[in-house]
Amino acid sequence: MIEFLWWQLLILIPLPLIMRYFLSPADNGDDFALRTPYYNRWLSIYEQSKQRSDKKRLRLFLLILMWIALILAAARPQYVGEPIELPATGRDLLLAVDISGSMEATDLQLQGQEATRLDVVKSVLNEFIERREGDRIGLILFGEQAYLQTPLTFDRITVQQMLDESAIGLAGASRTAIGDGIGLAVKRLRSRKADSRVLVLLTDGQNNTGAVDPIKAAQLASQIGVKIYTIGVGAEKMEVNSFFGKRTLNPSKDLDEKTLIAVAEATGGLYFRAKDAKQLEDIYAVLDEIEPVEANPETFRPVKSLFYWPLSVSFVLSLILALEKLISLGLMRHKLFNKSSKEDSEVIRHV
Repeated sequence: MIEFLWWQLLILIPLPLIMRYFLSPADNGDDFALRTPYYNRWLSIYEQSKQRSDKKRLRLFLLILMWIALILAAARPQYVGEPIELPATGRDLLLAVDISGSMEATDLQLQGQEATRLDVVKSVLNEFIERREGDRIGLILFGEQAYLQTPLTFDRITVQQMLDESAIGLAGASRTAIGDGIGLAVKRLRSRKADSRVLVLLTDGQNNTGAVDPIKAAQLASQIGVKIYTIGVGAEKMEVNSFFGKRTLNPSKDLDEKTLIAVAEATGGLYFRAKDAKQLEDIYAVLDEIEPVEANPETFRPVKSLFYWPLSVSFVLSLILALEKLISLGLMRHKLFNKSSKEDSEVIRHV
């Protein structure tokens, strides 16, 4: 339907009629201060123009239309469409991903090929984000520092793109600030609905830097209702070539599972261990089954401004009136000139 943003201005439409009623008419110009040699000719032409009542009525009609169009444009008409329900489940989901130097380890496989931990996480997490239609999703990256890569949004494509563009070392490569990542997530989620705050944190190491202790950050998260799911990623065995031949190493020896378990339990969440890409996919499948939070559906009504239509009509009408006036003056001047020339010729001939 069509609505007027400033509908109060519509009361100005009858203003010209009110002014005409209360104000005295303009001087007809009977008392002229200047008399021309051909005054009678001018007066005759003027009287002829007054007699064209049809033309005068048309001009008045166009003026009225122009005034109405101007008032309609000033009242800001707009078309309000049908309500569109936004695809929201009421769940706000922040993803915190470790991009410290240890995520560069190639102890996992992706499609049968050796790949870094971060590449595997990107691949699996992109599919997870793709399935989260209706959730607000945000992305936090942390290494030596933690920063918000993408705020909570329904735009999953942007979140995926920002995740793909993340790289080792963007937040510092030598240390891991897990506590700062949790603290930043708590800061971003505390203004959201209390029963819709979820943080999924993925790391392959331990907290060894930062201003916030992970356990204390988890306790603060618990106080404001943020549920944290932690994921420890990295293989337990990896064969490497050495001077003495192949030997088996544990590439996940620095993973602090004790802290990750404590963080999850403090907030009512769960801890998951992903030793390969398949387990990581299964973990995110489990997270997909988290019961969504019911919320009142949000609706959006598209609004399109229409003021330029009446404004364009008023502009066109003003051009028509101006053109008509110019043509009338031109014809009048031409007629006067011709009659004056004829009279002058007659006077000269008579002399």
